[in-house]
Parts: sequence; structure tokens; C-alpha cells
Amino acid sequence: MEQHKPPASAVALAYQSGDSAPRVVAQGRGLVAEEIIARAREHGVAIHESKELVALLMQVDLDDHIPPALYRAVAELLAWLYRVEAAKQSGGNVS
Repeated sequence: MEQHKPPASAVALAYQSGDSAPRVVAQGRGLVAEEIIARAREHGVAIHESKELVALLMQVDLDDHIPPALYRAVAELLAWLYRVEAAKQSGGNVS
């Protein structure tokens, strides 16, 4: 039986039309991280695991926009998310 290791930390981003950049809307460690992930799954929000990106985003204050230094990394994440969503709609898989 495989043991599930809880995430060390988790960050949730939100982007709304008109925003200059995505914002950090939730962040936490341990049980809070588990709750962020559980709520994302509940609402069908895609979850991407990147310890490095999470570590950088944990340094951004809650409700702040991500800094320009992270634009490229988050853009790559959003591109992945769009592929996931497109695959869901067409019934396919994403690699």
C-alpha cells in the first residue's frame, strides 16, 4: 500500500480579464496546502505540481500579482492548463 505524502505547500492563482497579471489567491503549508488542493479538485480546477514554482510563488504576498520575473513560468503553466482543458472537452488525454 502506497503512502500518500502530503504536499509541503500549495499556491492558487487567479487571473481575471483586465488584470495586469495573475494574482496569488491562496497559499499555505501542510494541512492548509491539502485543503487548497482538495478545494481545487472539488471545483474541477486543474492542479499542476512544481515544487520550484510553488516555492517562488510562496514568496508573493496573498492577493498580490505575480512579479514580472515569474511571467514566463506562469505563462508556460497557463499553456499547459489550456491544453488540459481542451483535452477534457475533446475527451482526449494530455501529456
